Amino acid sequence: MKPLSVKNLAMITAGYLVHGSEDTLIQHGAYRLKQVKKSNTALFTSKRIVNWKNLEPLSPLVLVTDRAYRPTDIPNHVIMIQVANAEEAYWKFVHFYRSQFHIPIVAITGTSGKTTTKEMIKHILSADRKVTATTLSSNSRTASLQYLLGIEDETEAAVFETAVGSPGDVTNAGRYFKPTIGIITNIGAHHLNYCKTLEGYIQAKGEMLDIVHPKGTLIINAEDMNTKKIDVSRFRGRLIRVGKHDSCDFRASHIHYYQKGMKFILHHDRKSYDILVPGFGEHQVYNALAAIAAVHDMGIPIPVAAQQLQSFRQLKKQLQLFEGINHSMLLDDTWSITTTSLEAALKVLNELGDGKKKIAVIGTITDLGSWGYIIHEQAGELIQRIGVDVLITIGEHARIMADHAVKLGFSAPVYTFKNSTLVYPLLQKIVDENTIILIKGDMYSKQVSKLATELKLKPPPPAD
Repeated sequence: MKPLSVKNLAMITAGYLVHGSEDTLIQHGAYRLKQVKKSNTALFTSKRIVNWKNLEPLSPLVLVTDRAYRPTDIPNHVIMIQVANAEEAYWKFVHFYRSQFHIPIVAITGTSGKTTTKEMIKHILSADRKVTATTLSSNSRTASLQYLLGIEDETEAAVFETAVGSPGDVTNAGRYFKPTIGIITNIGAHHLNYCKTLEGYIQAKGEMLDIVHPKGTLIINAEDMNTKKIDVSRFRGRLIRVGKHDSCDFRASHIHYYQKGMKFILHHDRKSYDILVPGFGEHQVYNALAAIAAVHDMGIPIPVAAQQLQSFRQLKKQLQLFEGINHSMLLDDTWSITTTSLEAALKVLNELGDGKKKIAVIGTITDLGSWGYIIHEQAGELIQRIGVDVLITIGEHARIMADHAVKLGFSAPVYTFKNSTLVYPLLQKIVDENTIILIKGDMYSKQVSKLATELKLKPPPPAD
């Protein structure tokens, strides 16, 4: 955080100092007591502080509050600014802090690909710029303040994920970040427990159009069916479309698998560029297109971005390839699961498994609420359409996808389990060196994550 004096904070929030020194420098911010971890923190709250003694190790603490305290109740280690409304004071502080920086700020939303696209942008920019970014996929709404305060005088660009758990989340993130570039990677079906309907979820993602600066840039996947349902005509800035169609501003052609990644030709502004991006799958090409479009908008030449992208390190548990049990191939895709990412994973399985026995081990799709049955049936449709040689599901809801695939005519062997206990022994029997296994789930499923670890071939112990 760029330090701020108590005197200046009082002016920004239209408050007045009732206790303590106005010269103290504020170096951290919080709007919940449990967020106060260090000294010199400004805490914005309407709640009454009950146990002052617990806060002594964190002194000096700057309390910005609309509660009235008697002077005798305020400990010496607490600096207090009295304001008319603590929430309004908080947002005045947020807006002031953001207004100090005139740098490119990218906000990314989407059902899948957010973290990868964000990490690609960060990787490209970090070659010669100081970049602030969300940590991996940690994009909780409660972390927005800390990410904003991570921008300092030396920061030259920032890249933030803006996830959707419920409607209003992207709008709320926009109040903090005020992005100059917005990206919608794709829109599948997720978080329907809060968004209620697919249309509500699409609208929640579409909030991105309203938070990007009016003279900023919006980057969208032009071929994503649900993104097409957003009325982009209301966006007043520059619209960039990425994809394979001739109408796209950043277009990919001649896409093919190559060693540990994807090769394709990028077409932009009547010029063509050879691109190699680590990570398997056509979806990775779309991630790369969005990342290159974003950094190009910041002034990075495409050849420079392409060169830097070659050294990008694939994220863990996102279609990572390992040697598996019985010398099989193992695709670990246990970071998250949606129908969008499941479709991408099954396509990669089929491409890499050409000529091999293809086994899919799939867990439950979470955060669906009352839509759980329908979305798992849609997953079954994907399995039946794309096809595998053996299907194994783990969990009661995951069984829905297996049953529906069979109902639609899926004729390969199917095994359904309530938990993962019997899966490993089964795989030991049916897997050999001519087999490729996809294990698909999310980070919250300990059973699936543990099984993925067990399926990786362990190196032999060192010789004595």
